[in-house]
Amino acid sequence: MMSETALRDLNLLPKSERTTETSSKNILTKPYVEHTGENIRGKQRENIVSLVEPPVNGIEVEHSVSEVVVAEVEYIDSDKLNDVKDVDKSLKVLLDGLGSKDWVLLCETLNNVRRLSIYHKEALHAILDNVISLVVKALKNPRSAVCKTAIMTSADIFKAFGDRVIDSLDHLLVQLLLKSSQDKRFVCEAAEKALIYLTVWVSPVLLLPKLQPYLKNRNPRIRAKASMCVSRSVPQLGAEGIKDYGIDKLIQIASSQLSDQLPESREASCALLLELQTAYEKSSVLAPEQDTSSDPPQVHSWEQFCESNLPKLTAQAVLRVTSITREGLVSGL
Repeated sequence: MMSETALRDLNLLPKSERTTETSSKNILTKPYVEHTGENIRGKQRENIVSLVEPPVNGIEVEHSVSEVVVAEVEYIDSDKLNDVKDVDKSLKVLLDGLGSKDWVLLCETLNNVRRLSIYHKEALHAILDNVISLVVKALKNPRSAVCKTAIMTSADIFKAFGDRVIDSLDHLLVQLLLKSSQDKRFVCEAAEKALIYLTVWVSPVLLLPKLQPYLKNRNPRIRAKASMCVSRSVPQLGAEGIKDYGIDKLIQIASSQLSDQLPESREASCALLLELQTAYEKSSVLAPEQDTSSDPPQVHSWEQFCESNLPKLTAQAVLRVTSITREGLVSGL
């Protein structure tokens, strides 16, 4: 059951996340203002940030009120991340770094979490719950550089720890669904990738109950992203897993999004219904018990199955979608 705190995060995104920032495929450049008296890190952090303060008219100028600094942030793909130099030292300062208000240090520490997840996941496992809580906090950060780096960190955590994240997943899932539904394209794409990692590396049996409440969320974009996750997760159950979970439950989940507001929800619903239809018709495991009193024995068709497990109008909609879509696939349309 999700906590009330997690559900409250499903309100509209704050205005601070709606601002437009310049971005490119791999580099984000953003000017920002720091007040005099704050500590400016002068050295260039590895693969993270460089700070530049050019002179004015060839003369060094001391800013009495504020100074403008230009920061460059590089987003590093997981397969290009190097191992940490000192595991024990990195672990010792990890939680403090994740809680830092210095956004440059925070991004650096998030990348260290990624490195530890890839190269030393067992060492990280002891503090994983605390790490995930601080990653969630970073996901809420209004600075897009921090947010995207936290999203990439989430993806690496899913890949490294799989089902072991399930007890700490609620707040993380809320934020990823929110970020995948917002207007900043480069943040949205990163969040969608993280959700794909989630459905690949976390067992559907554990993940589907976490996703179901979001299918009824008041935000249609949240419902759409959750529907897409469900549609990707269910096929990994296989015939035996679908039987154990209950194909009758799954068809009700899939059909609930069939008339949803956004096309992404409806398309995900159609894809899942076709998957269930194929599994039902091809797998003897999912077929209901035969009626041996008749000759020859009768097996319920897909149509009969839908009509016996769904309200009449819903069953008609499901059958219409699955028959039309299948006919289109067969004819190559």
